[in-house]
Order: sequence, then C-alpha cells, then structure tokens
Amino acid sequence: MKTSMTGVLAVAAAIALAGCADMQSNMPDWMPGSGAISVKLTGAEEVPPVNTAGSGGGSFRIAGDGAISGSVTTKDVPGTMAHIHQGAAGKNGPVIVPLTKNGDTYSVPEGRKLTGTQLQAFKEGNLYVNVHSNKHKGGEVRAQLKP
Repeated sequence: MKTSMTGVLAVAAAIALAGCADMQSNMPDWMPGSGAISVKLTGAEEVPPVNTAGSGGGSFRIAGDGAISGSVTTKDVPGTMAHIHQGAAGKNGPVIVPLTKNGDTYSVPEGRKLTGTQLQAFKEGNLYVNVHSNKHKGGEVRAQLKP
C-alpha cells in the first residue's frame, strides 16, 4: 500500500509541476515571479546620450528556449522604428529583433526567437531596446534588458 501511495503522490506532483511550468507565461507582467523584464527608456541611456523630454516603458519575456515577446510604449517620442539590439550598456550594437509599430507601441513580432548567442548575450546583460526618431536617427530613448 505504501508503494502505491508514493506512486500516486509522485504522479500528482508531476502534474502540479507541469501546470506551474506554463503558469509563469500566463501571469500578468506586474506580478512578482512572472518572469517579465520591465524596462524604462530614457534619452540618457542612448549612446551618445540624447537630451529629450521623451520616455518609454514596457516589458519583455525571454524563455529558456529563446522565445521572446513583449513591447514598449513611448511618450513624447515621435518614433519611426524600434529594435532590440545586441550591445552592452554604454555601447551600440547590431539590430537582432526589429519591433512592429502600432501608434506609440512597439512589439516583438509573434514567434520570434533569440539564437543561442543572443540568449547568452541577454544573460550577460548585453541586449537593449531603443526607439528611433527622425531627429535622433540612432535612437532617442533606450533601456538595457536586464535578466
């Protein structure tokens, strides 16, 4: 009897853990433990720094397999495009994920995945998001994606 009870408990634990694995991706971004990475975009983070009244904020989720989702919304930034770049704080780097523009919100296209190298760069704090404008073609506001 003890052996069958242990088996039942093991199966119940496995089912509970499987349910939790997907739960994080369904949690609201503001909830602790959601796995969301919050960002606050400013001109001071750009390289070189930009003097702007514009700002932005948002959140991203990056799964262990590199799947990435999320968005940023700007305020007082006449944005033309936005990207996630590979680059350390204080340095500029290449675009790795172009974001889709809808008004003042820029979103990761559905189904995007980071490569293994890009995922490692994220873990090292070497990815950033920025929004470009006609006045500041290199970027008007920026934030590092901190794991």
